Amino acid sequence: MKKKQVLVACGAGIATSTVVNGAIEEIARENDLKVEPVQIKISEVGSYEDSADLLVTTAMTKKEYPFPVINARSFLTGIGTEETKKQILNELKK
Repeated sequence: MKKKQVLVACGAGIATSTVVNGAIEEIARENDLKVEPVQIKISEVGSYEDSADLLVTTAMTKKEYPFPVINARSFLTGIGTEETKKQILNELKK
């Protein structure tokens, strides 16, 4: 299985994306999956359209991308994080 490039985006590319990035790395480690997480600002997503496999974001986005987009705002609220982690895992396993 090839390494999947996972974009981890928030408004500034620093705070909440760091939390989500850690969760993705943990999911990958626990499930023996190869991932390449890339922390970015939501405004930078477009420059990765040709290389990314998945976008996990805590920011709002209405744009359509050629890869799946997972809303990770549950990491901000603490409500529903397990469901979000399951969605991430399902996409990484594809």
